Amino acid sequence: MRLVFAGTPEAALPALDAVAASRHELVAVVTRPDAPSGRGRRLVRSPVGAWGDEHGVEVLTPQRPREPEFQERLREIGPDCVPVVAYGALVPPSALGIPRYGWVNLHFSLLPAWRGAAPVQHAVLHGDEVTGASVFELEAGLDTGPVYGTLTEHVRPADTSGDLLERLATEGAGLLVAVLDAIEDGTARAHPQPADGVSLAPKITVEDARIRWGDPAFGVTRRIRACTPAPGAWTTLRGDRLKLGAVHPVANAEALKPGEIRVERSQVLAGTATTPVALGEVRAAGKKPMSATDWARGLRLEAGETFA
Repeated sequence: MRLVFAGTPEAALPALDAVAASRHELVAVVTRPDAPSGRGRRLVRSPVGAWGDEHGVEVLTPQRPREPEFQERLREIGPDCVPVVAYGALVPPSALGIPRYGWVNLHFSLLPAWRGAAPVQHAVLHGDEVTGASVFELEAGLDTGPVYGTLTEHVRPADTSGDLLERLATEGAGLLVAVLDAIEDGTARAHPQPADGVSLAPKITVEDARIRWGDPAFGVTRRIRACTPAPGAWTTLRGDRLKLGAVHPVANAEALKPGEIRVERSQVLAGTATTPVALGEVRAAGKKPMSATDWARGLRLEAGETFA
């Protein structure tokens, strides 16, 4: 089949590599427009766009897929199917109908669970023990289309969203290519999603990533893991914002008030609604990450100081 691949972030690259190496013909990629990045706000190509440039593949960057110019170019290219991984824009029916076999999306959840922009982060945040990936036919609704195939993946106790997404992106790439092969062979069968078990996974905002020290220890650890690496879990101390890496509960530690900090010889503890947690990495604004013990030593914390 002639394919146009739609995707934007680094998580889409394993699937893009797999599609490019498959028996199908990759003729173009669609990605989000170049976006300002860094302190200089220089325009930067998306990872998928950069891949296309490097491999000599045409890169399409419409502001919105409903643009007539984009749809006309897509018709000229004439793809049989558009595989999609984390493209990041809603595709209107007028564009969905251009390829003979439609747009086929690799989504990082077991649909209908966690429909939306941040399925992996919500799976970690809500303490799911098992998640997975689904390949489904894209339609006008939010991740509502019939499913061609799935795979499952256990969420490990120390998984961050980054860890889990990396595994799902790698494993899901094979699933996506298998579905594309089956579509070409005429053996693919898409099944409607069940009406029960629907949950939504909206984008995690910076405010969502603020640590709630009044939560139980398991809630604090999940939020930090879910927001790592992006947008980064954070709290404040003395009016300044700090980003925190993974923490772990310390079962036998003396109780602390929520957010209260205690510096010990080999660890730094913070109170929650239940068990205190030991801090791992701390990153102050404008500084490099450092261990919690080094951070506390340089800051000279006073007894009873509290995260807010």
